[in-house]
This record gives sequence, C-alpha cells and structure tokens, in this order.
Amino acid sequence: MDAIQEPPRLTARQRAVKRAFDLIVGSLLLIISTPLMAACALAIKLDSPGPAFYVPTRLGEGRRPFRMIKLRTMIDEADRTEAQLIFATEHIVMFDKPAADPRVTRVGRFLRRWSLDELPQLINVVKGQMSLVGPRPEMPMLEVYYSAEQRQRFAAPQGLTGWWQVHGRPQDIARKVELDLQYARRYSLWLDVGILIKTIGAVVNHRGAI
Repeated sequence: MDAIQEPPRLTARQRAVKRAFDLIVGSLLLIISTPLMAACALAIKLDSPGPAFYVPTRLGEGRRPFRMIKLRTMIDEADRTEAQLIFATEHIVMFDKPAADPRVTRVGRFLRRWSLDELPQLINVVKGQMSLVGPRPEMPMLEVYYSAEQRQRFAAPQGLTGWWQVHGRPQDIARKVELDLQYARRYSLWLDVGILIKTIGAVVNHRGAI
C-alpha cells in the first residue's frame, strides 16, 4: 500500500495573501452583485412558496461545519430527500442534480443555468468561512466515505469555485478529490486568478456551474 502523502499546507504568507485577495475581491463582487441577488430573491418568492435562501450545513477547512448560503432553486424542504439520491457502492458516485429534477423550480432552473444561486456565498467568503477558490465545501453525509488521504482536501480553504469546476465537474468522488488535492498542492495566487477566469468561461458556455 502506498504511503499517505503529507497533507497540503499553505504557508503563513500564502494564507495571508489568499485571505487579502478574498477579502478585497470578494467584497467588491458582493457589492456589485447585491442588486442582482435581491432581484433573484424576489423572483424566487414570487415563483414558489418558501424562503428565498437555502442555508445547508457544509464542511469547511479542517472539516469544520458552517452554514453555506445559497439562493433556493428547489421546492421548499427538498433536501429531505437528498440522502435518498446519494448512493454508495464500491465506487462512490456523487449525485449531480439534473435540469429535469422535478424538485427544481422554474426560477431555479434559470438560476442554476447561470450559477446565480451561488452568489450569496460571497458572504461566506467575506466572513472567512470560504475562499473564492478552493475545494468545494462537502456535505457531511459524504465525508464519511473519504479515505484518510482523501480527507487531506480539507487542509485547504474550501472555495466558491475551483480546479474541479473548471475540469468539467466529474461526479466520481475519487476523481473530484484528486483534482482538489492537485489544486491544494500547487496553490498560488496566479492559479486562483486563472481558475476565476476559467470559471467565467465555464459559466457562460454552460460547461459546468460553480
């Protein structure tokens, strides 16, 4: 059996640069996008009963749980069936919600198409719970399937977008974590900038939402 590699660790300087970048760019994006988020929230309220925002628990850096903020794209309390739609075999496969999912609302389909439902996570970024770029915050119910080496992905700040998203969002957990670890082990500010630029292209061309 191969030895488990040392977990990726950002140096103190890298962490400070990443946080400064997140705070400056994240705050600007939050200010710019607030009117758009407000319009989306109003559309959600007019389209279906329930709150405008969906605030699930996710695992951040160090596997610390936090409340991630999203615009609601499904019928209210749709997450009660989430566990039934995630299955485990010898090869764990993530559940990717299809456009035809009957739980997705009319406005929700539009928001997902353009990744607008993810915009409120800029609040999580500014608060320091997330980074603009990094491994995607995981659902607690999936983390139990991770191996010790795969859990190393939590050694880096979890992000709004990342290496996984700009590589087509593969739904196999092993491949997803492999991409997460690749990012964490080669982190640089310029890599973050490049991923953000590629994310814009992926969203515009619908090659994978953030």
